[in-house]
Amino acid sequence: MAKKEEAAIQEQKAGFNPSSFINETKEELNKVVWPSRQQLISESVAVILMVTLSATLIYLVDQLFQWGQVKVFG
Repeated sequence: MAKKEEAAIQEQKAGFNPSSFINETKEELNKVVWPSRQQLISESVAVILMVTLSATLIYLVDQLFQWGQVKVFG
């Protein structure tokens, strides 16, 4: 059997181990490439801008349909 399979079997037999979970979580978080402050700010601004533009477009289309509904059924 491969070492990974043996480790998985041992892990299933042992059940949940909180300290092991915390250690593995720390190891995974150390692998994360965190964005720089400038990158975080610029991407946040881009997201806010796109959400604002999308909401504005949806509002305008809604107003167009409302105007059309009043003309047809009003």
